[in-house]
Amino acid sequence: MHIKWVAVFSVALTALSAASVRGEDEPRSFICTFAAGNAATFEDGAFKSKSPEPITFAITDIDLDKQTAQLMPEGSTKPGSLKIVRSISANHFLEVVNEGFLNLTTVYEKDAASGSYPAVHSRHFGVLGQPVVAQYTGTCTAK
Repeated sequence: MHIKWVAVFSVALTALSAASVRGEDEPRSFICTFAAGNAATFEDGAFKSKSPEPITFAITDIDLDKQTAQLMPEGSTKPGSLKIVRSISANHFLEVVNEGFLNLTTVYEKDAASGSYPAVHSRHFGVLGQPVVAQYTGTCTAK
């Protein structure tokens, strides 16, 4: 039984060490571009789909220990605050906008072939009480 606990402790220690090294190697900022995806608005009792406009933004001041970052939309001078939820192979950046709506950007580990970071961006908001949702696929590059 004692050997079993030593083995569990060793595996946990190895995982923590790997996470610590991974955190030090992670970029502290990204430029993210999303050109593909879909969007929908709820009108007249049903969701209606359309293609979303491409978007680009920067994720800056990434602090994995504090789980915070800043979002800088293209053409803006006022950053938004982000919370970070870490996972094994990605970081999730959560923005709660002033009206209480949510935006979520997931940046996955670097793709060895392209050198970019695959990413997904989702928006959940509303306009005049009507739901508006969008999900984009794209990539981020370390800045």
